Amino acid sequence: MNKRISSNAVLSVATPDAFEPQLFDDPAGAVDCLEALYERNTRFLCQAFEGLGKAGRPLTRFRACYPQVSIETSSFGHVDSRLSFGYVSAPGVYTTTITRPKLFRHYLKEQLGHLMRNHGVGVTVSESSTPIPLHFAFGEGAHVEPSAAEGIDIPLRDLFDAPDLTTTDDEIANGSYEPGPGEPSPLAPFTAQRIDYSLARLSHYTATSARHFQNFVLFTNYQFYVDEFCAWARQQMAEGGNGYTAFIEPGNITTSAGADRPDADYSLARLPQMPAYHLKKKGHGGITLVNIGVGPSNAKTITDHIAVLRPHVWLMLGHCAGLRNSQRLGDYVLAHAYMREDHVLDDDLPVWIPLPALAEVQVALQDAVAEVTGYKGYDLKQIMRTGTVATIDNRNWELRDQRGPVKRLSQARAIALDMESATIAANGFRFRVPYGTLLCVSDKPLHGELKLPGMASAFYRTQVSQHLKIGILAALQKLAAMPSEKLHSRKLRSFYETSFQ
Repeated sequence: MNKRISSNAVLSVATPDAFEPQLFDDPAGAVDCLEALYERNTRFLCQAFEGLGKAGRPLTRFRACYPQVSIETSSFGHVDSRLSFGYVSAPGVYTTTITRPKLFRHYLKEQLGHLMRNHGVGVTVSESSTPIPLHFAFGEGAHVEPSAAEGIDIPLRDLFDAPDLTTTDDEIANGSYEPGPGEPSPLAPFTAQRIDYSLARLSHYTATSARHFQNFVLFTNYQFYVDEFCAWARQQMAEGGNGYTAFIEPGNITTSAGADRPDADYSLARLPQMPAYHLKKKGHGGITLVNIGVGPSNAKTITDHIAVLRPHVWLMLGHCAGLRNSQRLGDYVLAHAYMREDHVLDDDLPVWIPLPALAEVQVALQDAVAEVTGYKGYDLKQIMRTGTVATIDNRNWELRDQRGPVKRLSQARAIALDMESATIAANGFRFRVPYGTLLCVSDKPLHGELKLPGMASAFYRTQVSQHLKIGILAALQKLAAMPSEKLHSRKLRSFYETSFQ
């Protein structure tokens, strides 16, 4: 009770020494400065916390702010019109706050390099006015003993800044942010505090560190795919890696290239809500597989957070209900359009906004299906259909009056129904992350074909391995071979877009 009301007068504010803004004409130097400033300011907060109770009652509160990077242009000079990112669209001042620059080093160097080349100006590194919450200053993996602040009768929020949800939002990504008069325009789709929020959530939901996530992400809704992926990944490690450097499982359990077992004899007592598995390559060029479970809420939650890592593509590999009598169990569905009845993104991305198919992803998936199955050209239609995938939020929709849903599905020319694909595609569109969907027909409820126990086991044994091979082939060998400026399509960019990809 004695921590609820503090008898202290207004406390003075202790901060690190003032930082003089610095102008850089090379990306590496700018990122080095961002790292040094971020490390200094987070260290200041952590040391202040560690000192609580050692020198009596605190007489000051402690504050340190995120670093920021800015660019100023004065010309309407037209940059290469083929580019989808790496430039600003009009003269002015643009800025963004930065967190965890060591984690994002490669990304930041790339984005700042594009800006410098396209506009012929340097970038300024300075200290922002946005405080770093104490919770985020500790970073991932930190363990804070409860005894650290024992004996202090002042609430921690009186001494340190806490996460501020009024500034932790998706207004920039949603295209609804409007800077006030005289304020700079955003340089990146996410602010530092929004990124920190998601990094903490990623660790919670997936039980793996954000540093392990790769740029090519596969989502699935079945444990069978996880089992197959893990077996294949461990085989790669046992064979020396085959270009991969490590395999990471929930709990950050690591199997290094050349090893046939994890580096430590340790396993989680229970899996997290959405476990993630990472087959790592240099430069985050490997694959991350996440078992998102069932439902659009999970699909939105995980993509909300992975988006801050700015992956190159995410693909949905899962099962669906086939809606056409001509389909057979085990056939593939390549989503060319999405019918959104999931509702979880209606407030952020209204349903009247179309979700375009991305040609680069579509071609990669189709070519991968052909290569793995051996079917080509017109024969490919025997085992795969391209069309509209409908996503619904009611798993037991069949138990209600079917006339309304079935009529809408028919009018939409839908060929398959699931609970995640449109959500993942919509969040990919919203966050400018290239997306795609390849599903496998596992039942046909409109035609009375429901899986019996024995049928289900046989189906999973024969189809999961092939389906996963298609996804890995499309993600790594085809999409990864594309230049990033080709993969990150202009179709995902709005009128007034941030420079950062």
